[in-house]
Amino acid sequence: MNTDYGPLLTDRYQLTMLQAYWQHGMHGTAVFEFFVRRLPAQRNFLVAAGLDQALAYLEESAFTSDDIEWLAQTQSFQPDFLRWLKDLRFTGNVNAMPEGTVFFAEEPILQVIAPLPEAQIVETRLINLLHFQTAIASKAVRSVLAAPGKLLVEFGLRRAHGAEAALMAARASYLAGFQGTSNVLAGKLFGIPLFGTMAHSFIQAHEDEMTAFEHFADANSRDIVLLIDSYDIEAAAAKVVKLAPTLRERDVRINGVRIDSGDLGRNAAKVRGILDEAGLRDVTIFASGDIDEYGLRELVGNKVPIDGFGIGTRLDTLSDAPYLECAYKLQEYADRPRRKRSEGKASWPGRKQVFRRLDRFDRLASDTLTLSHENEEAEPLLVPVMRDGKRLANPRPLPALREFTASQLSRLPDRLRTLEPSEPFEVAISESVRHCAHALDDRNL
Repeated sequence: MNTDYGPLLTDRYQLTMLQAYWQHGMHGTAVFEFFVRRLPAQRNFLVAAGLDQALAYLEESAFTSDDIEWLAQTQSFQPDFLRWLKDLRFTGNVNAMPEGTVFFAEEPILQVIAPLPEAQIVETRLINLLHFQTAIASKAVRSVLAAPGKLLVEFGLRRAHGAEAALMAARASYLAGFQGTSNVLAGKLFGIPLFGTMAHSFIQAHEDEMTAFEHFADANSRDIVLLIDSYDIEAAAAKVVKLAPTLRERDVRINGVRIDSGDLGRNAAKVRGILDEAGLRDVTIFASGDIDEYGLRELVGNKVPIDGFGIGTRLDTLSDAPYLECAYKLQEYADRPRRKRSEGKASWPGRKQVFRRLDRFDRLASDTLTLSHENEEAEPLLVPVMRDGKRLANPRPLPALREFTASQLSRLPDRLRTLEPSEPFEVAISESVRHCAHALDDRNL
């Protein structure tokens, strides 16, 4: 998917800062890092996502002649600066955690090393791309952990906050472990399996429910999932039982039924009984209707006979934690570490690395935040992904990223897999990082 809306999709202050950098010759190498300051109260960990789109943006972003002409009309920028801006491209290096990596507060998941103007102008869009998909993936994995073995389908297109958000939500939730989406364009762009049933309007458009079922089956003989809660769920289930033998004579089978309202557990139990009594044990039950991970946990815990779930509104709108407290901060410029000391928003200075240790059960034991030149007997999480403005490898296929995410989740300690807040995971700050921060503080810039 081409997510390059161009460099004008930014905050105005990026351009005014760039003009000052240009005017005063500030083109030294800068190191910026994207990280989350604090986890939301409802999250024990986060899942990195959105790197593919971020790298595509860095490779493709460039000002067009129309962009430059429009900027000139604002009368905010010097003509010589705009001529320089026309040729600006990202030529830097990027290190990052692979998509699907589990991470924690204060750990950089993306590190940009480039001339200061190049690293600065990309700030807004990088945050925009990484923040949303990371937030969605980190929400979606909670459903994956709450309902192991269940079919989970992203259903949130109509409630998402815009078209790009809908597409990125489908991608991030699939990466996190969902099996598919209802979003057709996401299927085309990302190869995500598509799922869907029918709307209540289809039932209401017919004179009776049975005719609606028959018409849908005639037109969709390879994928028949019937919505049965438009009027009376038990009566509709009985109609499914009546229709099934007729379809079987044409070598057509009903794949499933969908329930979208009411007490899902109670209604599913009734429907399952009706279907089983008629010998339709292979007809699955799919449920939707403002379900989130808490509802999933309750339904799965009560062993309700539901085989799959459509998760939409509360996932795509991030209902319980609508944002991450993330930042993209300058950590080094012209070979000197930099540190923000704002109250409640202080950052650890310097170009950094994150090292991860596992316990004897191959579970996460601890992470250490170090300066990049330090060596630890542990796994480094930030790896090279871009050099001189070009990716080092083709984008990894989304199914491969999904498998990697699953392997990351398998390493989570039990306490982090719960939906309730747990004891925080240990992220140690190395002595060298602390010493660097204290040295900068003593300078009292």
